[in-house]
Amino acid sequence: TIGSKSNYAPMQQLVVQMKDELEKIKEQLLNVL
Repeated sequence: TIGSKSNYAPMQQLVVQMKDELEKIKEQLLNVL
């Protein structure tokens, strides 16, 4: 993945945050369904 290849810490943090947001969105969609 982009995050693991990059040694640039801020970029890694961004990738992790994006993954967290995606998980939240998935959970919300499942709750709606």
